[in-house]
Amino acid sequence: MSVVAATIGPVTTCLLVRHGHVEGIEPKRFRGRAELPLTELGRRQAAALRDRIAREWTPDAVYTSALSRCVDTGALIGAPHGLEPQQAAGLLDIDYGQWQGLTEDEAHARWPDAWARWHEQPQTAEIPGGETLKGLAQRSLNALEGLLLRHQGQTIVVVAHDSVNRVLLLHALGLSLARYWSIRQTPCTLNVLDVVCGQLQVRTLNETGHTFGL
Repeated sequence: MSVVAATIGPVTTCLLVRHGHVEGIEPKRFRGRAELPLTELGRRQAAALRDRIAREWTPDAVYTSALSRCVDTGALIGAPHGLEPQQAAGLLDIDYGQWQGLTEDEAHARWPDAWARWHEQPQTAEIPGGETLKGLAQRSLNALEGLLLRHQGQTIVVVAHDSVNRVLLLHALGLSLARYWSIRQTPCTLNVLDVVCGQLQVRTLNETGHTFGL
């Protein structure tokens, strides 16, 4: 072993993924914490991601949001490795408050100012009765950091939501919450994060090749 390798020590890897397709993605609704099952397409996407991960990694644990779309995606991914998904409260989707279940047009019609701020300055937006991006970032980052510390030198799968993944990736890239709309997370996307010498590094961002043709 080289001196450099010995100094670096073991790498911790997080396979950060988004759940499979559910109703309300297209045409878009504010889904948030609504319980929405995976569609047939969503299950095919999760199966493809399961196979993609199994070809290259042997995860040590699978963690998910408490919502069934994440739990079911995580169960499929963990099955080849004999892993049951464990729920982490901090990975729950953003609370859209009074917007939950509404379309973009419906939210815009009732709260035009708040809707405009959400799209133009998301870091300062206040969703009526809901959660701020700052609050979302704090709780989801605390959850991820706790999992990474628990599994130092191992590989874990984290199955979360579009909004959760966006803020975690912004943090890893050293970008502000103002760049929220600059990150894209498609259903069953794969992001690979490594912890090297205590630093979170992004190796892969929004990889979706395994879902092509579905």
